[in-house]
Order: sequence, then structure tokens, then C-alpha cells
Amino acid sequence: MKTYPAGRATSGATTLAELTTMQVGGPVASYVEADTEEKILAAVDHADGHGTPLLVIGGGSNIVASDVPFGGTVLRDVRRGLAVRDLDGPAGLDGPGGAGSRHAEVTVEAGMGWDEFVAATLERGLAGLEALSGIPGTVGAAPVQNIGAYGHDVSASLVRVRAFDRKGAETVILQRDELDFGYRTSALKRSIGEGFGPSPRWVVLAVTFRLEYAALSVPIAYGQLAARLGVEAGQRADAKAVREAVLALRASKGMVLDDSDRDTYSCGSFFTNPVLSEAEAARLPEDAPRFVAGSSEVGAAAPGEGRVKTSAAWLIDHAGFPAGYGLPGPAALSTKHCLALTNRGRARGADIRALSDEIIEGVRERFGVELVPEPILL
Repeated sequence: MKTYPAGRATSGATTLAELTTMQVGGPVASYVEADTEEKILAAVDHADGHGTPLLVIGGGSNIVASDVPFGGTVLRDVRRGLAVRDLDGPAGLDGPGGAGSRHAEVTVEAGMGWDEFVAATLERGLAGLEALSGIPGTVGAAPVQNIGAYGHDVSASLVRVRAFDRKGAETVILQRDELDFGYRTSALKRSIGEGFGPSPRWVVLAVTFRLEYAALSVPIAYGQLAARLGVEAGQRADAKAVREAVLALRASKGMVLDDSDRDTYSCGSFFTNPVLSEAEAARLPEDAPRFVAGSSEVGAAAPGEGRVKTSAAWLIDHAGFPAGYGLPGPAALSTKHCLALTNRGRARGADIRALSDEIIEGVRERFGVELVPEPILL
């Protein structure tokens, strides 16, 4: 991937294919890497003031770009500052939730890589994010998408976000409750396209988390991960061992970036798991997975109406799209599982979109369920 000195703006010198993990997308009119908050705000002000599109990009792991030129500014925050503030409380390391537990607030600038941040917290003896190891992208993108894996979401430990409000042209603090988190969404994400183009109304500058000084992880919430660690679901394990287990599991599924593995030229899981009404779930085959949807996943369900989450991967596979579907074409499903759409080396944005549309239509016809893409489709 091409890199530029922080703060340097280029004109027509790079493409979105070079800036995204899917590696598709046309040239951009202007690309800015900003290493100070002042440069970020200047780039936002210039784009919004001139009425040109603004795309704030992190690791580019959640974007499927168009092949046509992007006629605006692509802005990347490359700041990586991190500060830890110990909270008042008794000393001791009795483990998560123990009588002697201690906590800290960790504030990190939005440009730091997410996995780099997770590793840094564990090195400081802070537990809470270990199950989210290996997720690509940056800290600033994490609350937008409410990233999650292995039964944990980033919203569980997030305290607040410091952001620039493009509507009010001011820097604001957004508390957790104001972010209105849901399953792979937030108030930040829902503002995309509401007069602010392909980026949210709020440009994330820094994120603060509340973590615990502990050698043990938070309770393991995912059966496959618990089995790999040799513990029961709901138990805790060594936090660093959890990180290593998660990285190994993700790598086995092609979900850790690897230049030598075409299965990782993707956006990770391409579709969210559908959340259905009880009546909709009842129409699925008996062997289709069914889980009780959490409170953050129910959306606009009527009061008292149960909601059921099912597996997008199961639907895709049973609709006739197994792992490797599309090979030897330029765009295909991962050879390791059917939930990732991948660029096999020659794909364009149109090829990825066509494969996505084919899968959505196939699942709709077979099961009457509408799959929703997780990445942003430019």
C-alpha cells in the first residue's frame, strides 16, 4: 500500500484501491494524511466549506469503493497517541470484578490501529478488549461500526468519544448513551448520507475506554473460543492467552490481514447476521440457527415482540453459495468460509458489488430474508 508523509496532500496521486483492504476503487481527487488535530480540522473545513465530498478513512477495511474517480477529499488520521488515567479505588489485582479490582480510563487518538491498541492495553495489564484482537481498522472507526467479535462489542467498554461535529462546526464530547449503539451500528454510522456524504456527521478524534487492571479476561462469551482455551463459556481465562487464541481463530478463517493470502483481501464478514421477528424465524428450515437477539439488536421491534438472530453464513451456504463460490473469477467467496467476499487479484468494485447482489437475491429467493451488507458501499 502506498503511504505518504503525514499531513501531505496529493492531487490524483492515489486510488481507493490502494487505501482499502478489498483493494478496489478508482482515483481520488485529493488525499490527506493528518498527523495533528489541526490538520484534520483544516481538511474537514476545506472540504465542507467547498461543498466537496469528504471520506474519512481508517484502515480501509470496511469500504467497498466504486471504480469511478472520487471527486473529493480522502482524509486519513495517522495520530497514535494514548493516555492512561488510573481511577480511584482499592489497590490489588483480584481479577475482573473482584473486591480489589482497579480500573483505568484509556484515551486513544483515532488514528491508532485497533489491534495495536488492544495489544497496548494488554501490555499495560488492562483487560477487557482481548476478544476483539485482530480486527483490522483504526480506533476511530471502531465506535462508528460498533465492532464486535466472539460475543463482545466495543460499546461494552467505551465511555465517550471526542469528535468534530460537522453540522455545528465544533468539537464535542459524546457520551456512550448518546451514541445509541446497536448491532454493528451507532448514531455515528446512521448519520452517513444524511447530508454529510460518505462519512458521518461526527469525525471521531479520540475515544475513551474503561478497562480493568487484571490478568484475567472478561467472561468468555463464545463457545468456540471457550473450547480452544479449555474453559467453559462464561468463565475467564488469561487475557493474553485469549488474545492469542482469538488471533489464531481469526487467521484460520482468513480474518487477519496477510499479503500472501488472497482470502484476506476482503472486508471481513460482508453481511450482518439477520435479526428477525419470531414469525419470520418460524419460516426458516428447522435446522437453521436461531439465537435470542440481545437488547442492542432488536431495532424497532414492537413492544413485547421477541426477536431472533440467525446466521448469515448458514443462509448463504444453504442458498447455494458455499466457500469458494465464484472461483476462478476475479471476485469470489473466501475459500475458508462463505461470509467474506474477496478480491482474487483482478476484481473491480463492480465485480464485488455484482457478487454481493447475487448472494442477496439468492438468499431472498430461498429464505425470504434480506441480507444487509456490513461495509460501506461507496
